[in-house]
Amino acid sequence: MPAVESKFDPKDMIFRHLGPTGLKVSVLSLGGWLTYGGTQKGSIVKDCLETAWNHGINFFDTAEVYANGQCEIEMGEALKELAWPRDEYVLSTKVFFGTGRKEPNTRGLSKKHVVEGLKSCLQRLQQPYVDIVLAHRPDVGTPMKEIVEGFTQCIRNLNLAYYWGTSEWSATQIMEATQIAEKYNLIAPIAEQPQYNAFHRERFEVEYAPLFEQFQYGTTIWSPLASGLLTGKYNDGIPEDSRFANNKAFFEGTVKSLQTEEGKAKIAKVRKLTEIAEKLGGNCAQLALAWCVKNENVSTVILGATKTAQIDDNVASLKMVPKLTPEIMEEIEKILDNKPKAPADFGRKRTKYPRRMQPKL
Repeated sequence: MPAVESKFDPKDMIFRHLGPTGLKVSVLSLGGWLTYGGTQKGSIVKDCLETAWNHGINFFDTAEVYANGQCEIEMGEALKELAWPRDEYVLSTKVFFGTGRKEPNTRGLSKKHVVEGLKSCLQRLQQPYVDIVLAHRPDVGTPMKEIVEGFTQCIRNLNLAYYWGTSEWSATQIMEATQIAEKYNLIAPIAEQPQYNAFHRERFEVEYAPLFEQFQYGTTIWSPLASGLLTGKYNDGIPEDSRFANNKAFFEGTVKSLQTEEGKAKIAKVRKLTEIAEKLGGNCAQLALAWCVKNENVSTVILGATKTAQIDDNVASLKMVPKLTPEIMEEIEKILDNKPKAPADFGRKRTKYPRRMQPKL
C-alpha cells in the first residue's frame, strides 16, 4: 500500500492560480446550478462528477440556494461515494440567498448567516470545510466591515474555509472589502464569480480590469455558454430536453427575448460562430468555451452538465484554445461586434512593470 493515497490524474488539463493565492484550479470546472438536486438526482450526479474528475477537473462548485440546499446534498453524497482524497479536489459553495426559509437571519451576509449558513452548507455536503466560500451577492443591508469580519471568522477562527470570494459584486464593493481587510487586519476576498461569455462582456472586461491589474483578482465564471445559447441548440427553437425547457419559469424572459430583433441577431451570430468552430474542427460550444479560456483573467470556467457526454464534449474545447490565433480572434470579434470600450487613459496607461523594474529574461 502506498504511503500517500492518490486518485487524481491531471491528463491534459490546464491549471491556473486562483487569483493572488497559491491555489491551483483546473481551467474547466463543474457546477451544480439548475441541475444537481433539481432536474438531476442520484447516480447521474456521481457519474458527472466522476467524468469531470477523469478528465483532470479538480474544482467543483455549488451554493446553498441551488435547489434550496438539495444540490449540496446530492454533491455531498456523490463525493462521499467517490471517496477521493480530500486534498486532491477543490470545493466551493456560496452563501447569501439561503434555502427558502422565512426567518430573516437565514439569508444575507450578516455575521450570523455567514457563519451559520456556511456550517449548514458543510453539513449538507458532509464536509469538514470548503476550500472557498463565496458571498453570492452583495448585501447592502449589512456593513461591509461586518461582512469581512464574518468571512474572516470562518477562515481564521473556525477553519470552515481557506479562502473567500464574491459573486456579482461591483468592482467598488470588492475594492471596499479589500481596503477594510487591509485596514483592520482581516482577510480579503480573492476571487469573483461573475457571468462571462461572448454575449456578456462589459463588467468582466472593463469594470473588473483594475482588480485584475492591482490585485490579480481571480474569477470562476458562470454561464460561459450563455445558458446554452452559444451551443447552437436554440437556433431553430427550444428543444424539449434543453435548459430553457426544463426551467421554463426561470428562463421565461430569455426565451421571449429570442423572438425580438436583438435575439434573432444573436442567433445569426451563433450560426456564423458555428462556421468558424467547424473550420477549426469542433463545434460552437467548444469554440465559446475556448474563447473564455483564452482570456488570461479567467481562472476557471464553470461547466453545467446533465449528461456525462456533455462534459466529454466540453473538455474537448481545450484542444481548440491553441487554434485561436490573433487572426481567428479578430474574425470572432467582427462577428460579435460587441467589444466593450475601456475608459480613455489619455496616453497615461503604464506597463505592468515600470521600465526600470522590467524583469531580466
